[in-house]
Amino acid sequence: MKNAVFDFFTNTTEIHAPQVAKTNLYTRFGKRAFDLAFAIAILPLVAPLVLILWALVRLDGGPGLYSQKRVGLDRKQFDCWKLRTMVVDAEAVLTELCEKDPEIAREWHQNQKLAKDPRITKVGRFLRATSLDELPQILNILTGDMSFVGPRPFMSQQMQMYEAAGGRSYFDMRPGITGCWQVVGRGKTQFSDRVHFDDMYHSKLSFKYDLTLILKTVGVVVKGTGT
Repeated sequence: MKNAVFDFFTNTTEIHAPQVAKTNLYTRFGKRAFDLAFAIAILPLVAPLVLILWALVRLDGGPGLYSQKRVGLDRKQFDCWKLRTMVVDAEAVLTELCEKDPEIAREWHQNQKLAKDPRITKVGRFLRATSLDELPQILNILTGDMSFVGPRPFMSQQMQMYEAAGGRSYFDMRPGITGCWQVVGRGKTQFSDRVHFDDMYHSKLSFKYDLTLILKTVGVVVKGTGT
């Protein structure tokens, strides 16, 4: 049985046999080596910036960093780190919003996000627009839980939703700070779209493709596309 994978870069549909984890030299050794080398190289530049942003986030009295359990390679859970972009009691606020407004509840259930999320702070809005809130995930790269490029990490409670949409490729890869989802749609894509993104990335995984996605990510962030 073959799967149809839509390429969001070329607007074409490609047919692929069911994917298995690639075992070429890059995926076995090169990708991890690149992640470590690049993370160590930029750490002296990133660390002071994270410290400054942490202090700005702390101005509202809440913690500067925020961690959340995410699903990684082989379904293993890990703590995914970010700069906090929402109010401290974000989960309680979301529950209240969904109970009061059926449209908000429907939007959250379908997309696992809100287009106009009132929980996001002023500093948080800037951090999300520039993707600077993702910088602490370099720690996740150093510990081996994430990669610079890969599928977008999701929460354990979203796993059933992902699998119901036909997702399988995700579990064969380390989730990434950036990837197809970041380049194509960022905040404007639906949760179910990630299945197509992950299948496309998995089928094309190579150093050249990773480098292409990294360069495209820079352009997307600079232009503010999809924020």
